[in-house]
Amino acid sequence: MEILYAPTRGEYLKNGAREQCVFCAISQDAQNDEKHYVFYRDEICFGVMNLYPYSPGHLMFIPHLHLDSPHLLEEAQWNHLSKLVRQSCEMLYAFGARGINTGINIKSAGGAGIPEHLHWHLVPRFERDTNFMTTIAQTRIYGCQFDEIFTKIQDLSKVFLKS
Repeated sequence: MEILYAPTRGEYLKNGAREQCVFCAISQDAQNDEKHYVFYRDEICFGVMNLYPYSPGHLMFIPHLHLDSPHLLEEAQWNHLSKLVRQSCEMLYAFGARGINTGINIKSAGGAGIPEHLHWHLVPRFERDTNFMTTIAQTRIYGCQFDEIFTKIQDLSKVFLKS
């Protein structure tokens, strides 16, 4: 039996699945941004750390509107999100990334983990960040403290993200 330690899933396991969309719940709960690892917020969207990251600093931008595809956004909203993603590349390079994977998985058939609410991923990549664990054990090693990374991203967002 394989065991993966994932303490961030504790609340989900204790309380069960939400009836409300998790992203809508975070969108409407600005007073708890620290608790939800929201590092950026404006009138169109918010930036949040991915609780199940592929690598340290994996983050997402999520529109407040509950939409499942980018074609449903107004052009100004799309442009705003795109600008933040572009600025976040510079922010993630300042964080230490040597490359970045970015993208949107649209709907279930497109691979979205939360298909009902659009979210744009940025996954920083680092030299030597892959190893045999992913290949032979289908496991990733996350060698950093999540809260420390959140604080660093939160500080960098104040410098690099301008709406």
